[in-house]
Amino acid sequence: MTTATLPSFLDPAHIGPWGMFLEQLERVEPHLGPLAAWIDTLRHPKRCLIVDVPVRMDDGRIRHFEGFRVQHNLSRGPGKGGVRFHPDVTLSEVMALSAWMTVKNAAVNLPYGGAKGGVRVNPAELSMPELERLTRRYISEIGSIIGPDRDIPAPDVNTNEQIMAWMMDTYSINQGSTQTGVVTGKPISMGGSLGRKDATGRGCYVVAREAMQRLGMPMEGARIAIQGFGNVGNAAARIFHDAGAKIVAIQDAAGTIANSKGINPHALLGFLNGNPRALLDYPEAEVIANADFWGVDCDLLLPAALENQITAANAGQVRAKLIVEGANGPTTPQAEDILNANGCIVLPDVLANAGGVTVSYFEWVQNASSFFWTEKDINDRLDRVLTEAFQGIWDLAAARNVNLRTATYIMACSRVLEARAMRGIYP
Repeated sequence: MTTATLPSFLDPAHIGPWGMFLEQLERVEPHLGPLAAWIDTLRHPKRCLIVDVPVRMDDGRIRHFEGFRVQHNLSRGPGKGGVRFHPDVTLSEVMALSAWMTVKNAAVNLPYGGAKGGVRVNPAELSMPELERLTRRYISEIGSIIGPDRDIPAPDVNTNEQIMAWMMDTYSINQGSTQTGVVTGKPISMGGSLGRKDATGRGCYVVAREAMQRLGMPMEGARIAIQGFGNVGNAAARIFHDAGAKIVAIQDAAGTIANSKGINPHALLGFLNGNPRALLDYPEAEVIANADFWGVDCDLLLPAALENQITAANAGQVRAKLIVEGANGPTTPQAEDILNANGCIVLPDVLANAGGVTVSYFEWVQNASSFFWTEKDINDRLDRVLTEAFQGIWDLAAARNVNLRTATYIMACSRVLEARAMRGIYP
């Protein structure tokens, strides 16, 4: 990677998550044949919008927050990607997340490009009225580049269906008509889709199930360790548990608990009752050190928190045979080299957590047609889309003798760059 490929607004000495994406591109470039001539398209986001988000606080003060919306590539369709509210959000992170959305959408063959958004804020420090004002102002600031046929936001870290409802309402008011398709992940009463809440966790289960079948790993009794017990982690935990697996460790912001005999995620959710800080008080598990989580004796490890969690420093501790990336970018390239050398197979984020955007696509289609499907229809269609995508990627990995991440990138980048080449450059 040379600094010539970097936008001027990034510091070459501190590239951040965007650097991880660039390294992943370098690894796939030799496998793209003639399409590699277009790969610099993926090294340059199409559009990066940075906005000021002023908010009147409850005490009368005016605070300013930094907001972002990045559209990485729109060659295959409108932008699609979530919005996260987090105090550590940076432009580099949002760029990387938007690029991973480009790859993810193409990997499962959805007619979308990649986009992502964020606001640098700790939502836990805001009242509900302050959070609503922040959300509405953010959407009004990025409203010129989003829309049902342009770029469709969705929930991500610290955003939920209530925030999507405010986003849809704000955009609709400014357009003068109700535009349900401008965001996905909405409440059911506002055009949301059944099955959307658990979709990302369910998708993790589907691709893990397919991999385990091919690896000869039985689901019954399989030991699973999960990092993150938010929307993705708890849904995956419930679905794996109901399929006969054992959840042997859970790590969240509060800390880490473990039980080799298994943790019932349904009972744990009831115990927490919306208070994740109570995790360490759960009586049916023991508290262990956070650093010990990575060395838990398990068959499958599911990181479902933030990026850069499995690094060269802790990858050697991992005892799992299979890693399913529920989060975006949780494994660094250097860590993956160590895992591969140790015989651990990684199901990459751009495939493993594609269930959320797949059901977001279903929601968008339902909004456009004003015809809604049953939850069984949603889950069956999700299973089919991800199973077919997994099969194609697994076969490609075997044919090219590459790991699953490289195979996923070959498949996805080829689709994106073929579309880019066919469209050409105008003018």
